[in-house]
Amino acid sequence: MLHINKTELQNNPTPFYAYDLKLLRETLQAAAKEAQKHDYHVHYALKANTNDPVLAEIRNVGFGADCVSGNEVKKALAAGFTADKVVFAGVGKSDAEINFGLENDIFCFNAESVHELEVLNELAGKMGKKARIALRINPNVNAKTHHYITTGLEENKFGINFWELPQLIDYLPTLTNLQLVGLHFHIGSQITELSVFKQLCLRVNEIQGWFLSRNIKVEHLNLGGGLGVNYHEPDAEAIPDFAMYFGIFKEFLKPEPGQQVHFELGRALVAQCGTLVSKVLYIKKGIKTNFVILDAGMTELMRPALYQAYHKIENLTSHEPDLRYDVVGPICESSDCFGKAVMLPETNRGDLLAIRTAGAYGEVMSSGYNLREKAPAFYFEG
Repeated sequence: MLHINKTELQNNPTPFYAYDLKLLRETLQAAAKEAQKHDYHVHYALKANTNDPVLAEIRNVGFGADCVSGNEVKKALAAGFTADKVVFAGVGKSDAEINFGLENDIFCFNAESVHELEVLNELAGKMGKKARIALRINPNVNAKTHHYITTGLEENKFGINFWELPQLIDYLPTLTNLQLVGLHFHIGSQITELSVFKQLCLRVNEIQGWFLSRNIKVEHLNLGGGLGVNYHEPDAEAIPDFAMYFGIFKEFLKPEPGQQVHFELGRALVAQCGTLVSKVLYIKKGIKTNFVILDAGMTELMRPALYQAYHKIENLTSHEPDLRYDVVGPICESSDCFGKAVMLPETNRGDLLAIRTAGAYGEVMSSGYNLREKAPAFYFEG
């Protein structure tokens, strides 16, 4: 159950996002402790959540920033992340976004195609600079997650395929305004079957061996992120098992002596600290089901509509015997549904419902569809 003062809840206009900063700090400290055991470097994936108080906590623990747009790079720098800890990934970087990264001397561009390398080379040359790059290589490893958030298969749009590498390696020395510093891999998101990361390590070892056989050694390996969280029982597993996660890479990844290992964690760091709180507008009785109609919708939390994703739903007001409901929002789309056949205490107009594990890909994906106003965010200390 969400631990927050009920008076504080009732005084806030709904819907709103509630963030538990104490849990966030505990999660960050747990991740930092386990990463430091192996001298691993963590860059926070800003796409998960870009709120200033959240970014401040992440910056304070010493993590870098993983960005997938020019505005995320700007946000990271404005939030106090130093340029030497900012990585810029993404399959479609615009010229303006690349120029901004070059002007600010960010740590690395994770390049995803031969054509992007050519553009990076041209733009860096115009500035008289060398762009530090990592090649994002598609390892063709199945992340065993939802197909919309799988990124490491040859059928996906991301990364350079292995079969392209021989020609690329011959071509790369002609791009004289680029400096190859890393190899980058990312196979997907919300990965809960940790054996997948073992397969990634073994594949990265093979690919690195291919580069070493051609006398190419890079400064760092970037293994991406993707560690999943427990959406079904958020209180039972409020903090992911970072020891097991990093331990897999320590056991199976074989970096070269002195080579840095980087990660890009997002969801695993922030998902459980956030909750979407909404008020019940109406109870609608149907033939096959009863509907709870909330004042929050897919405009505040897109994941259920986009991925058919599960979020645990709790009634914070009522504790009566459980009934079965479809929990839906007010948006004029049939996909505006948070959960079907949800068992909740008998629910009434005015009750407050908590939609849990909304700290990642919740507020950042919100929209103004139906001319909805943006829901506010509030922060509390556990």
